[in-house]
Amino acid sequence: MARPAPRESRLSSTIPASVAGVDRRSLLRGALGAGALLGVPSVLSACGGDPAPSGSGGASAKAGPVKFGMNEAKGSGPAYERLQAMADAYAKKTGAQVSPNAVDHNTFQESINTYLQGTPDDVFTWFAGYRMSQFAENELISDISDVWPIDGLGDAFKKSATASDGKQYFVPVSYYPWAVFYRKSVFEKNGWAEPKTLDELNALMKDMQGKKITPFAFAAKDAWAPMGTFDILNMRLNGYDFHMALTKGEKKWDSPEVKNVFATWKTLLPYHQENALGRTWQEAATSVEKQECGMYLLGTFVVDGVSKEAAEDMDFFTFPALDQTIGSDALDAPIDGFCVAAGGEEQESAKAFVKWLGSAEAADAANNAASAPMIAANSGASTAKYGELQKKSAEVVQQAKSIAQFLDRDTNADLANTVITASIQDFLKNPDNIDSITASIQQQAVSILGT
Repeated sequence: MARPAPRESRLSSTIPASVAGVDRRSLLRGALGAGALLGVPSVLSACGGDPAPSGSGGASAKAGPVKFGMNEAKGSGPAYERLQAMADAYAKKTGAQVSPNAVDHNTFQESINTYLQGTPDDVFTWFAGYRMSQFAENELISDISDVWPIDGLGDAFKKSATASDGKQYFVPVSYYPWAVFYRKSVFEKNGWAEPKTLDELNALMKDMQGKKITPFAFAAKDAWAPMGTFDILNMRLNGYDFHMALTKGEKKWDSPEVKNVFATWKTLLPYHQENALGRTWQEAATSVEKQECGMYLLGTFVVDGVSKEAAEDMDFFTFPALDQTIGSDALDAPIDGFCVAAGGEEQESAKAFVKWLGSAEAADAANNAASAPMIAANSGASTAKYGELQKKSAEVVQQAKSIAQFLDRDTNADLANTVITASIQDFLKNPDNIDSITASIQQQAVSILGT
């Protein structure tokens, strides 16, 4: 899922456009087209040269003992099940000892910089994008270029793994879109249809309220979660290019365009669950399962927060256009995967393990063992466990014109965590203070980004 930014990082903000977002327009449109997503061989499945055998880990990497840092607590749900299944499958395949270190989600994220500068595990869960490149620039993660190419991960995924020095530091495993999720049975019972325009959305929300159902589930206790709402509103009102320029400090946070995002958000807050600052995303998901709320803007991982019965009843639509000249073909579709910690003790064993983690075999082991499947990055992975939700997610991402990773992955870690998250929470407490909130963000953005 999308993750909150580390609180203690002091990292460079100079990341080339090819890493920070420009290439993201084609990232999942080509390599993640319907063929690649549904297991049909892709012309992009190799990135140059002959692929090394799956699990070989590069020329010098050999299977050996490895410590595996997982950003999911033991027993926390399908995400933990998938990670543990991959660790078990690798140990069984190679005979190597894999020592998992399962940590609850928020603790892992909030401690990441201290973790990497201390005595980290050899391989750890992480994300593509700006923040991966920041860690690479600061030599906190290892160059794993020698494990590429990875059979089944095409050029677009290789780009997502590439930092500012042109080298690879990341192995993708899955991705997911952010969209508006709802229970099909509830929509059918009430005669509701997926809204295609702002007018239709407004009419739907009013009808839900009239039937004593809160239109949008909403959670902000996990500080990263409301960033998804900001992202979608900014891309719908100002466009993808403006959004990416804003994350890089090329546009101002106190501009009329950004103020309009918050002003629009203010008009939508009455249709959202109250007291969001005290609610986790899982609790918000449960409110959709219980039919207390009609919709939820979140990633596909929303199914991890509900029962299997409710998950099978889920469907989604992309957030409708707010400006017809901009449209609704931009979305967040974060890529999750793994890095090798520079401070890890077993560098060669880690490279062997991380390469295998990117294989179709690893993805299949994960999905066969979990109560809910991930959408595998590897084009050779089986889709047998995919439900309609996963298949539709793949199609939506393939059709999107522009793809962003997520606000806390697309911008400087300090700006995302110490400034933007706190400012959004201030906005949710005091939605009338838009001018002072945006002025404060801009002042601190200048200080952090130097622009």
